[in-house]
Amino acid sequence: MQTTINWGILAPGRIAHKFAHDLKLVAGARLLAIGSRSMDRAREFAAEHGAAHAFGSYEALLECPDLDVVYIASPHTGHFEHTMMCLERGIAVICEKPFAMNTTQVRQMVDCARTNGVFLMEAIWTRFIPCFEEAMRLTNEGYIGALKTIRADFGFKANFPPEHRVFNPALGGGSLLDVGIYTIFLATWLWGKPERIKATAVMNVQGSDDSCAMIFEYPGNRLAILDCSLVVKTEIEAYIYGETGTMRLHNRFINPQELSLSFYEKAVNIFTCR
Repeated sequence: MQTTINWGILAPGRIAHKFAHDLKLVAGARLLAIGSRSMDRAREFAAEHGAAHAFGSYEALLECPDLDVVYIASPHTGHFEHTMMCLERGIAVICEKPFAMNTTQVRQMVDCARTNGVFLMEAIWTRFIPCFEEAMRLTNEGYIGALKTIRADFGFKANFPPEHRVFNPALGGGSLLDVGIYTIFLATWLWGKPERIKATAVMNVQGSDDSCAMIFEYPGNRLAILDCSLVVKTEIEAYIYGETGTMRLHNRFINPQELSLSFYEKAVNIFTCR
């Protein structure tokens, strides 16, 4: 008999709407409750997505009976506080990226989850996209030989006012935390923690980074070359270079619908999945 998992959503913003829409496609998942700083907004969201309960505060959401897990979609700077609120009450958490604002906060979150025996995960959807999983299988099975270099970019032109959260440092703004995290995820998923990091950024008058470029250095002369931006639109693609060939994760590599393989002795792509 399948168990029903009761979900709550903390902070019903734009991304939370997408999450709630997709949650309906998951067998055994039920959206039970919404928590917002505005009761009107919570009720509106609950009515749209079929949640049984709406609460006008985050604290009230966590008192909802039968709540199993909370998806946290608050601004970046709220992730630590809101995650800890859940974990301390024994409620599992899926927290939007970035997980927190610094390493100290992340360590406290992980320690709290372990102490209380509660599930905790960052909401990096890329990891679970079928085409991305296929890319990982192909690289692990050596289809393009030993991996040598990764290149990945994510840039878009953010047509928002200066006070918008994507630019506002008080809300965790900047290209690195907003979109650069996806390029970093790809490198660390394949190779883990780098030995050295070199990085530079273009800062704006608000004090956050408009653009950022990074080089991760790994043992064995391996490099990850990564860049992100809020002021220019890039291809949003990733290339994984091996000794015998190249894998391309097509636009947008964060939720790829297509990948291709090419080999240095053959100029054409010979493998494509959709």
